[in-house]
Amino acid sequence: MAAMIGRRGLLLGAGGLAAAGVATGAYGFGVEPFLRLHVQRHAISPQGWPQGLSLRVAQLTDLHAGAPMMDEARIEHIVEATNALRPDIVLLVGDFGASSPFVTRTLQQAEVARLLARLRARHGVYAVNGNHDWWEDAAALHRGGGSTIMGRAFEAAGIPMLCNSVLRAGPVLVGGLDSSWAFGWNRGAHDLPRLLDQVHGDAPLLLMAHEPDVFPTVPRRVAVTFSGHTHGGQVRVLGWSPRIPSRYGNRYAWGHVREDGRDLVVSGGLGITRLPVRFGVPPEITLVEIG
Repeated sequence: MAAMIGRRGLLLGAGGLAAAGVATGAYGFGVEPFLRLHVQRHAISPQGWPQGLSLRVAQLTDLHAGAPMMDEARIEHIVEATNALRPDIVLLVGDFGASSPFVTRTLQQAEVARLLARLRARHGVYAVNGNHDWWEDAAALHRGGGSTIMGRAFEAAGIPMLCNSVLRAGPVLVGGLDSSWAFGWNRGAHDLPRLLDQVHGDAPLLLMAHEPDVFPTVPRRVAVTFSGHTHGGQVRVLGWSPRIPSRYGNRYAWGHVREDGRDLVVSGGLGITRLPVRFGVPPEITLVEIG
């Protein structure tokens, strides 16, 4: 009898674990990537930041637009939720097109730009290319440089696409570093020295760099670096992700990182690549309050 009870307990336990696994999988594949939208907040006081200056920066990245995961209605919802936060600046940090085999309908770059042009911020909305914005543009890859289709779509919609360039944004400067993976792993279109040569005066410099691996080379002149690319690993358990597209592994996987008095914010992003799964790192609008 005791043996029968023991075997029954093992079977019930195994059944419970299987059910938990199915529920976890259903959540990761069917709920978190499609239905959740989280506002991830960070408060940062960079070294040398001007006293009395406060700034609300909304960061959107890795949209990977395409139905059914990221269709027009989903993008409109993200835009409305971002505008409701009343940011001073909105930074669009790359990878806007679809890059998943599970996409059933792609959105043209012009349509993505048109939807994102509804974003509102007192000191403007700015964008940079991500690696997929290059990889999905065969002509730009063949040329080995120049503008991308996504970049031209943003410019036509009134959103500056910063390609190793700097613009004034109210009390600060915004710099955009082109993708360091534009032409493959660690073969990029980025040019940090060129960008820094355009920085004049003492206004704080906010830097967009799609891939966070450039952060160790970023000088102290940059107040905050904003990156995406990693999706936080898309699967994150107890602060660790099994797969990060970075030579540094989990070091720059997600969140606010401070090293040597320099600040980096890596957003978990909004869309997906490869498998349509997110677990422990829901799609996020990243809100950074600086001051």
